[in-house]
Amino acid sequence: MPTSDPAKDLETIFTAALHRIDPYKMITNHVRLEGDVLVVDMEGEVRRVDLTPFSRILVLGGGKASARMARAFEELLGGRITAGLVVVKYGHTDTLTRIEQVESGHPVPDQNGVDGALRLAELARGADDKTLVITCISGGGSALMPAPLRYVVNGETIVLTLSDKQETTKALLACGADIREINCLRKHLSMLKGGRFLKLMAPARSLNFILSDVVGDCLQTIASGVTSADEGTFAEAMGIVRKYGIADKLPPNVLKVLTLGEQGAVEETVKPGDPVLALADNILIGTNQAALMAACDKARELGYNVAPLTCLLTGEAREAAKFQAGIAKDVRKSGMLVAKPACVLLGGETVVTLAGEGKGGRNQEMALAFLAEMDKDADSGKNIYYLSASTDGSDGPTDAAGAFATPQLLEKARKMGLSMGKALAENDSYHFFEALGGLYKTGPTMTNVCDLHMIVVI
Repeated sequence: MPTSDPAKDLETIFTAALHRIDPYKMITNHVRLEGDVLVVDMEGEVRRVDLTPFSRILVLGGGKASARMARAFEELLGGRITAGLVVVKYGHTDTLTRIEQVESGHPVPDQNGVDGALRLAELARGADDKTLVITCISGGGSALMPAPLRYVVNGETIVLTLSDKQETTKALLACGADIREINCLRKHLSMLKGGRFLKLMAPARSLNFILSDVVGDCLQTIASGVTSADEGTFAEAMGIVRKYGIADKLPPNVLKVLTLGEQGAVEETVKPGDPVLALADNILIGTNQAALMAACDKARELGYNVAPLTCLLTGEAREAAKFQAGIAKDVRKSGMLVAKPACVLLGGETVVTLAGEGKGGRNQEMALAFLAEMDKDADSGKNIYYLSASTDGSDGPTDAAGAFATPQLLEKARKMGLSMGKALAENDSYHFFEALGGLYKTGPTMTNVCDLHMIVVI
């Protein structure tokens, strides 16, 4: 039977999911050396790479989990590694001796990220046909490896700056654009993204280990597809600008480059069929689905009847919360979907369209909206417990992974006179839950496969 503390059970279930998608374990469990042959056995597909033809091995990459991935390769390859560099979010470093680490800003890029990206580009350019490049790519790589392009169009040099990329990122985050749309613009303003990093490495062979932080696990979208083809176009990027009406919020040079690109005057990203793609093996090592299945296993172990719904949840966070609250009430009332004691699990990545000046993240906003639905419930959310959290331990620009919604927190909010409606209007979920004691903090998890949303009904 479940424990007497459903909120604690939710935390235990989430922790089990994190263990399943630890990138260090994923690599050490599925990559090995057999003499001079590197063997990658992932999801039943076996790759064997003879290392003897290579005079150099480079380990390069970026993302919130890239340092932990790099540590696995240091332990595996040791002195065979010639050089290496990974760019990580502040506070997401690991113990490395052969591979350098650069800490940089996320979700808004900073100068450290630019410097790190330029060093990655320099190392990639130095690779030749006797070089094996092992890349460690994970979510967050888009912001952490900003390499603004210099374009020469009709004899005119257009220089994009860090400030240009920062303002563009802020505009995209604020308008509610999803990660695919954000990355479409990022790719077309970068010298690494959209397969351009792969082009810099050529003619080197590359093994690219990728931890997915995007719904659907599209390689083109994870870290903006630095080692894969890009089907997006400048025309699509401009379509996103028009869709959200943000042209006046973009820096002039960014809008100029996108406009010229739409007209065909700027070189596109790497497209399917490009010969450079034959030099790369892209290997997916962890996904939201894997985390969701681990959460299901732990919930069953704790004694819950389990219903995994989807790992493709998207849309506005507060609307997704209403949907989940409806499911919870159905389960409580009639056992619809699954009998009590029940655990319903979802995964994915939602968005928040900013209207206020508060602090928070998509998971905290979702938990706040869920709590607001409990507040409307005639039974005040009785027997319903909820946790929404990011697997990287950082929900938006905060130190929380997410937040809980429980009957006890609802009662406390009422006694304290806290207004859920006001906090939602101001997008101030962090301060609401901070006052309430409902934040869920894990610290950096060194992994990143989107978010998990878990409902327990007893």
